[in-house]
Amino acid sequence: MTEAAATLELTESEAFMRDVLQRVATGPEYSKDLPQEEARRALNLILDDDVDPVQAGIYLIALRMKRETLEENTGSLQALQDHTTRTIAEIPQVIDIAEPYDGFLRNLSMGPFLPAVLAACGQPAICHGVESVGPKFGATTHQVLRTCGADTQRSVTKVAAQLEDPECGWGYVDQAQFCPALHRLQSFRTRIVKRPVLTTVEVLLSPIRGRDATHFVTGYVHKPYPPVYAHLARAAKFDSALLVRGVEGGVFPSLRQAGCAYGFHGTEEEQLWEFHPDQLGYAHDCRAAPLPDKDMSAEAIAEAAAQCGRAALEDQAGPARDSLLYAASMILAHLNRDTDLSRHFPTAQEAIASGRARNCFEAGL
Repeated sequence: MTEAAATLELTESEAFMRDVLQRVATGPEYSKDLPQEEARRALNLILDDDVDPVQAGIYLIALRMKRETLEENTGSLQALQDHTTRTIAEIPQVIDIAEPYDGFLRNLSMGPFLPAVLAACGQPAICHGVESVGPKFGATTHQVLRTCGADTQRSVTKVAAQLEDPECGWGYVDQAQFCPALHRLQSFRTRIVKRPVLTTVEVLLSPIRGRDATHFVTGYVHKPYPPVYAHLARAAKFDSALLVRGVEGGVFPSLRQAGCAYGFHGTEEEQLWEFHPDQLGYAHDCRAAPLPDKDMSAEAIAEAAAQCGRAALEDQAGPARDSLLYAASMILAHLNRDTDLSRHFPTAQEAIASGRARNCFEAGL
């Protein structure tokens, strides 16, 4: 059979992916970028299991190797949104906290406890993620909360009800619940090894939104990422975004050195915000809550983080509690369009010292 004859027998989807691969997978000098709608269609076909797995892997790796454009990122985000279950909570606003889905390996992340602190400050918040995913395969929010006894597989509507409950005000939503088509690609993502565009855009799916406003908070490590996330946050129609240069790419600034974040509200351009832990009187010699031992599995790190986070909510002094207070003060300042962390620190401090944050956390498990 000639190549021309074989091509004639391709389905419309197969012909489209063949054409896409011929453009994006031709090496660093000759690969071409895709328009937004074509990137959206290509990923939709992958999510619908309408593409050969080999072609799907080549597509995602080729995008990574040539570097994804803003249009390709936006199209990929739209494809994931096409497959996402979303709801609106009957509250004025929601803070959407997106920690790295692949978790943490060098520090104990307090991310699973931050939404409860914000809820205790009167700001309902959600977090989301998966049990485990590459490239890091670290201790995830899912694992820490499960160790604390949480039901990590509640539906989107049930978690929205938790946000509406003034005695709770926070919740965790797993990707298996809000985007099962993407969640089914977990083993596939492990096999392709490389960090695909999925890793960049999956944190922006916003399964629960506020009635009037939804605010996006995420972290980054590498300097090129803030404009990428700012563009995608606008495409996802967040009302504001706070992009923190955080420990291991999370939302917690280092406790021992100057920190920075980029933020915007509405149609404003993102602005650089610089701060230092000594503004809150901190003088730590560690960046975040340290690991008890250097060589620990992700499961052991999750268990240690669960114990440390609960102690922090009991107002036990140390880097874990101070990380929570630092991040909460930063987010409250952002919501109020303020740059003075010290003005919002007492609110976060009282939320923990009073026991409200602990009670909110327990109510959300």
